[in-house]
Amino acid sequence: MKLFDVYPINNIEPVKALGSTIWDEKGQEYLDMYGGHAVISIGHSHPHYVKKLTKQLKNLGFYSNSVKIPLQDELADKLGKLSGLKDYSLFLANSGAEANENALKLASFHNGRTKIVAFTKSFHGRTSAAVAVTDNPSIKAPINFADHVVFVPFNDVEATKKEIDNETCAVIVEGIQGVGGIQVATEEFMKAIRTSCDKTGAIFIHDSVQCGYGRSGKFFTFQHYKIKPDIVSMAKGMGNGFPIGGILISPKFQAKHGLLGTTFGGNHLACAAAIAVLDVIKKEKLVENAAKIGTYLLTELAKLKNVKEIRGTGLMIGIELKESVGEIRNKLLYEDHIFTGVAGANTIRLLPSLALTKAEADRFLEALRKYVN
Repeated sequence: MKLFDVYPINNIEPVKALGSTIWDEKGQEYLDMYGGHAVISIGHSHPHYVKKLTKQLKNLGFYSNSVKIPLQDELADKLGKLSGLKDYSLFLANSGAEANENALKLASFHNGRTKIVAFTKSFHGRTSAAVAVTDNPSIKAPINFADHVVFVPFNDVEATKKEIDNETCAVIVEGIQGVGGIQVATEEFMKAIRTSCDKTGAIFIHDSVQCGYGRSGKFFTFQHYKIKPDIVSMAKGMGNGFPIGGILISPKFQAKHGLLGTTFGGNHLACAAAIAVLDVIKKEKLVENAAKIGTYLLTELAKLKNVKEIRGTGLMIGIELKESVGEIRNKLLYEDHIFTGVAGANTIRLLPSLALTKAEADRFLEALRKYVN
């Protein structure tokens, strides 16, 4: 048997990692400025994280949601306090796509509607409801019905106000679009969504799968604008590599048995990983570090002349060039030994650990200046 060939593979085999450093099978060291699609939030193999997971695995790796799992309550308590959303409820899943799937389902259960407003260049996942609200026809199969979805230009305030009406079930939006090129939602745009949802009874879903969990310099990006969505979806940095996702649900929703469900969501190991992440974020002040180092990177990148645009907030940064970034990204990887990502053909995407140091940021900047100055 062979693997189903759906991923373009770089000819590198990581075997060890610590913090923002990765080593391959030959002992070559790499700087990780991408975190495996924003997953590595507290750094690779953090000692506290490793200790927590190891201890939990020795005791109990898994049982279903049919029994008491105190780790879930601990996770909910710590997440509520650190995020500032203590009055919200937590439903745990396994991935960002599942989180968005459940968010959309819960919205439709709540108001009985079907129309969804989404935005151009959006990405919300590959499962059925999530891919329907993703602006990429190439990853939608014929069974992924999308007749109920209306796409509006991202950050277009007037078009958004016009489209959200009394038939709208929910509006789903990323605070910073990741796959869409690190496009940052404006304050006016986000407040227009909140106001329109309040007027019509539509549900405001904030997709924080990639942009959340401290990456923007706030725990969630909507906190830059002092608004609150009705549902917040999370994943990626939540488990620092262990699969876990979830939604935070405002008090306006009424829970009942059987409304939502999952086999693996909220399992013992996933909760142990997520608790360790929150412990480290709090103790090491990683949200503040993301804001500080992110501001430094954005300031230095803005000094580059042969760049079309620099976008982002905190440690979620897009560097758009006037030409394709493929060659530069390959040179950064194979010659300078630095992992980066892309968002489209012309944008380099940075999603490093929230614990990235200034020295590591400087290493990246020094390498990039050889190709873009």
